[in-house]
Amino acid sequence: MISNKMAREINAQINREFFSAFLYLAMANDAADKGFNGTARWMTLQFEEEQEHALKFAKYVQDQGHKVVLDAMEAPKTEWSGILEMFEDALLHEKKVTAWINDLYTLALEEKDYATQSMLKWFIDEQVEEEANCNEAISALQHVAGSANGTYMMDRQFGKRQGD
Repeated sequence: MISNKMAREINAQINREFFSAFLYLAMANDAADKGFNGTARWMTLQFEEEQEHALKFAKYVQDQGHKVVLDAMEAPKTEWSGILEMFEDALLHEKKVTAWINDLYTLALEEKDYATQSMLKWFIDEQVEEEANCNEAISALQHVAGSANGTYMMDRQFGKRQGD
């Protein structure tokens, strides 16, 4: 069984994952409002993935004999100047999530909590992928910066993303 402190910290991460989901949903809505349907699809899939992350953490907390505690969350930003800014904000947010996951792992190491260390390895690997996906999108959008046609083509490419 995990410690009460670890349960509190994972509960905090559950709430952060749900905030992440809402942030991506806000991005999806703004992209759709601006006619970037491919980006809206990409962000919607990311919204769903973040919810899955929260539920994965919640199941772990419950499997460890603790209660999941959901807190109120702040509203996410709801408007961006364009899809490049969306992906830049997504990357900044994913870097924060990576730091939070790393903090959980550090606590698991300190507490010699081997089960939590094992569970968190999946999230550590996932964060590498999350940051790489954002970096790839940013790089592509920077290459077509200033080109409406290029941005349109990138948006179409983002729409080809498959669900996990």
